[in-house]
Amino acid sequence: MDNNTSLQSSILVIGGGAAGILAAITASRRAGKQGGRCAVTLLERNTQIGAKISISGGGKCNITHSGAPDELLEKGFLRKNEQRFLRSALYNFSNTDLLDLLQHQGVPAEERPDGKVFPVSGSSLSVVRAFGQLLKESSIQIHFSCRVNSIRKQGNVFHVRTDEETFTANTVIIATGGVSYSRTGTTGDGISIARKFGHTIIDPAPALAPVYTVKPFPAELSGLSFRNVSFIASSGKRTLSRRGDVLFTHRGFSGPAVLSLSRDIAELSTETKEVFLFADFFPEQTSAELEKFLLEQAKKNGSQTVRKFLQTSPIAPPAGSISSVTAGTIPTAIVPYIMRNAGLDSDVSWAGLSREKRQSLLGLLKRFPLGKVRDVPLDQGEISAGGVSLSEVNPKTMQSRIVPGLFLCGELLDYAGEIGGFNLQAAFSTGWTAGHNAAKLTYPAQE
Repeated sequence: MDNNTSLQSSILVIGGGAAGILAAITASRRAGKQGGRCAVTLLERNTQIGAKISISGGGKCNITHSGAPDELLEKGFLRKNEQRFLRSALYNFSNTDLLDLLQHQGVPAEERPDGKVFPVSGSSLSVVRAFGQLLKESSIQIHFSCRVNSIRKQGNVFHVRTDEETFTANTVIIATGGVSYSRTGTTGDGISIARKFGHTIIDPAPALAPVYTVKPFPAELSGLSFRNVSFIASSGKRTLSRRGDVLFTHRGFSGPAVLSLSRDIAELSTETKEVFLFADFFPEQTSAELEKFLLEQAKKNGSQTVRKFLQTSPIAPPAGSISSVTAGTIPTAIVPYIMRNAGLDSDVSWAGLSREKRQSLLGLLKRFPLGKVRDVPLDQGEISAGGVSLSEVNPKTMQSRIVPGLFLCGELLDYAGEIGGFNLQAAFSTGWTAGHNAAKLTYPAQE
């Protein structure tokens, strides 16, 4: 329909996820401190804010990760250019600032041993409600079920068109997210807008996604997990790995190690058609150390079947404690597959094991085949990599280097963090930075 309604705003935020929420709240607060009468409008295509916040951490909301900003950058963002880009934002609005903000809204948080931080309530809804209250207190005008169709800039004014209205604003903040989990509304709208404004777009790619294999393991193994192993992807020319849990699914694999490595696997798959997956059950031990361990077992327990040994064998034991089972044992259900791949009879004993077969077993324990990669599904990723090129955004302000008055933040940008709350923190931090500087530009401090 042709729209005649025109609504004016000083700062317009597009997207009501983590980045957009913080951008709107911060812009309003900053303008207020400068004595400006700031009209901040938030456009959200869903019927409520925080769709991806609501489902994060399995609905428990892994809000952030513990540690100083430098620690978060080192642990959570493994690519140097992303670390450099996010540094200012994470110092501008740190995990401590985020937790203080939520604490003041009656949502205390707690840190887990692995550094992940969750609300004490154990519910993401408490976090979303807190942000909703903050938006209300900040007098943010929110328009729900409002999808942006086009944006143009005429002079110093942005004209933003939706299905029902046209909005005008001095400053626009795009915080529409990436392209993963499209059911939450992240369908790449902001990426399309940025491209039309002349921004370079790095093709979106999956990150923190499951990995599907050509021939998955039988369905009865779905739900089985390898604890703290080394998950390996190899194309022959390049080999990548990540340490952590690996979970069998009916289509392939998931779990922390898989999700963490999925972005690299997706990139490797574009370079070569054949990428194969493996698990190292003894990542802290060299092949020589493991061979010594197997020889000791054969010497002490010659009559024991190899199958029985594998059923009680430690998995991923710490360095120097190869016989320790404190971290768990190799899952019994996978033992027949180890035996079969090593070419061992089910009843063979250590005494009956030839040197050749022992070497075969050794190779399997260090490089157990998990299959050939079929796909790393983009829409199944918790986040997506790719998006607006970081070189075209000022990391200190989040303002476009191409279009003055246009700010970009959150998953729309070409970065992707590790699992553990790092991506939400980056969204909050870049959103805060965008909102603060948008208000600073719109309402410069009076000298």
